[in-house]
Amino acid sequence: MDPGGRSVHMLANFNRQRMTPSVYFYGGDSDVLYSEHDSGREDDVFKLQLLFMKFMGQVPMQLERRLPLGWKNVAGMFAKSYCIFCVISNLHLAILYVKTTLDMLHNGELEEITDALTMAIIYSFSTFATCYWLFNAEALNSFIGDINANYRHHSMAGLTFVSAEHSIRLAYKVTLYWLIACCVGVVCWALAPLLLRSHTLPLRCWYPFDALPVVYEVVYATQLWCQILMGCIFGNGSALFVSVVLIMLGQFDVLYCSLKNVDYNAQLLAGGDLITLRNLQRDLPRPADDELNQYALLEEHLTDLTALRVSKPNSRPSLKEALHSSLVECVLLHQFILKSCNTLEGLFNPYCLIKSLQITLQLCLLAFVGVAGERSTMRTINLVQYLALTLSELLMFTYCGELLSSHSIRVGEAFWRSGWWLNGNLIKRDIFIFLANSKRVVVVTAGKFYRMDVQRLRSVITQAFSFLTLLQKLAEKNQ
Repeated sequence: MDPGGRSVHMLANFNRQRMTPSVYFYGGDSDVLYSEHDSGREDDVFKLQLLFMKFMGQVPMQLERRLPLGWKNVAGMFAKSYCIFCVISNLHLAILYVKTTLDMLHNGELEEITDALTMAIIYSFSTFATCYWLFNAEALNSFIGDINANYRHHSMAGLTFVSAEHSIRLAYKVTLYWLIACCVGVVCWALAPLLLRSHTLPLRCWYPFDALPVVYEVVYATQLWCQILMGCIFGNGSALFVSVVLIMLGQFDVLYCSLKNVDYNAQLLAGGDLITLRNLQRDLPRPADDELNQYALLEEHLTDLTALRVSKPNSRPSLKEALHSSLVECVLLHQFILKSCNTLEGLFNPYCLIKSLQITLQLCLLAFVGVAGERSTMRTINLVQYLALTLSELLMFTYCGELLSSHSIRVGEAFWRSGWWLNGNLIKRDIFIFLANSKRVVVVTAGKFYRMDVQRLRSVITQAFSFLTLLQKLAEKNQ
């Protein structure tokens, strides 16, 4: 029989004869914690990420929820109009820079052409990213809603546990600091003329009119807004990707700790002796002496067994039923993680394809402009900031993809850390089915063409500097 079919049969059989569910897996009520190191469940783990995407017009604002019923249509129209305004803000500069690039091809210097082409690529991608998430806003909201509804905030009750709080907090901090860095980089570029006290625009592109006194202020304010918009749009995609990966890594850690404690969880459900369990807990190795790198992000803590609610005598399942129940809870979590990772791949693989192409060209052009362009201090600082942000974004996509892929195949390894030999004969068939279905590797690709991993990082950098060498030879010929 197909292993996947047996897994479905196992779950269906569990739902029919479910006696006592593993309430400790979710902590029962939200205020039931395993120890002082545990924390309650959060309702929305992507609050900051969605806030920035709504502010940048990539996801429509849901203002109708906060306004009276009669204002519902007005709120919907305002949300759509704001998204269109953000698209036009990026699109008009992309068009202006394309026009500037075409004009430079006739009589401009090579560094001027590459400078204009760099900004054309940046604003073209910014327009694409805004439109891409607008078209996929419903799928994105559904994906985030599913994670918020089904993620586990800590592992099953046992002698030890891990809390998912650290992965959620880390995703929040990465998003905040990364978006601040992106905003600082683009704002420094936009404010350079003011700092140098020169009556010029921060973005040097063709306009169909002269910069008259009043027009200059309006155009400058428009370019400042577009720079902030572009910086946040660039940061939003990578911040969302990294946040989902970090939370999924936390869920894998929750799964691995649950598998490690599956036998102890079954004993708790079956009404096992707490004194015996405390003695076993006392004999566990100290964190410093335990196996290293069991978890990607989370830290393991001892459970306060006195805080757990013990099943009443008339509701206790047998040890076999409890083992089956505990293992199926792990299967459900594993299926949730795999489903979420597949949705992540579906949402991001077109985005990653365009992003990797944009980063390759942008790295090449930024490096060339930095080497062959003018040597003013402010311009050098701005170019270094852009180059550092571009490399950092590439590293975020590739390293997180590599980390998620390598950590997803450790399910069987985590199960062997449990006391499976003690009562494994009671659920031998369930164990075989679980291990047969635990070997699926999570992969994030760019357009289904190649994987987003460390190998891709090396490949993009190699291609970028190959193009840089070509441009330098062309510059030498022109001289």
